[in-house]
Formats: sequence, structure tokens, C-alpha cells
Amino acid sequence: MLVRDAMTPDVRMVTPSQSIHDAARLMAEWDVGSLPVSEDDRLVGMLTDRDITIRAVAAGRSPETPVREVMSRDVKYCFDDDEVESVAHNMGEVQLHRLVVLDHDKRMVGIVALADIAQCEGAEPAGAAVCGISEPTHGAASRSMS
Repeated sequence: MLVRDAMTPDVRMVTPSQSIHDAARLMAEWDVGSLPVSEDDRLVGMLTDRDITIRAVAAGRSPETPVREVMSRDVKYCFDDDEVESVAHNMGEVQLHRLVVLDHDKRMVGIVALADIAQCEGAEPAGAAVCGISEPTHGAASRSMS
């Protein structure tokens, strides 16, 4: 199965200038744990609930802190025509629960999460990815937009 058949295509985004308060409110409203960050029709980062917790709240930053100050700039991704099983393996290697999905023009077309993989491919590939994610060290095999 291809990633395009498993991914979530309706992805909401934030801008680097929005506040982390706005981003957290949107995460709660949309029931998501991460938001792609887009500027001038380009993907420039990823903001996760963990980024907000560790880089903002734990550091004593204001809720008005701009997203750009706490987002992750190293965006990992896969292509929409990649095989799901291969992407699940890669997610385990790079220890990520979700990846941005791009077309070959490098336009974001969705996000694929372990839950998407489990629903489409079953427990085996998703479980293998979770085992990799649980390892104490990071793998090196990934694509990155940084």
C-alpha cells in the first residue's frame, strides 16, 4: 500500500509568527499533537505539543512567544508514493510518530501517523515502528528538509 492511501490529507498549518498560545489552542480544537509551520507557501518547520512543553513552558516563555522560536526546523518527510511498510520502518529508525507527506514537487499533501499505518496495514508494521521509537538512541536513515 502507498502512503497516499493511508495518510491524512486534510492538514491544518500555522505560521511562524503566530503565538504558541494560538497554536496550542488550535491543537486542542483540531485534536492534533503537531502542526506543520508554513511561510510563503513553504514548509519551514513543525511544531509539536512537546516543543511547546519543553522549549516554551518548561523554559518559562510567554504564551505570546512566536511559533518560530520553539518549532523544530528539521522536518522529516516521506513521499506520497512510498510504500507504507518502508515508511513505518523509517519512522522507527528516526523515532517519529508522524511524518509530513510530500509529492515529488515537494508540496505537502498530508501527514502519516503510526495510527494511520496501524489502521491500513495492521499491527505488525506499526508495532515494529513503535519498538524502534522506544529505543534509547536515534537512527540515521531519514529524509530531512533542513
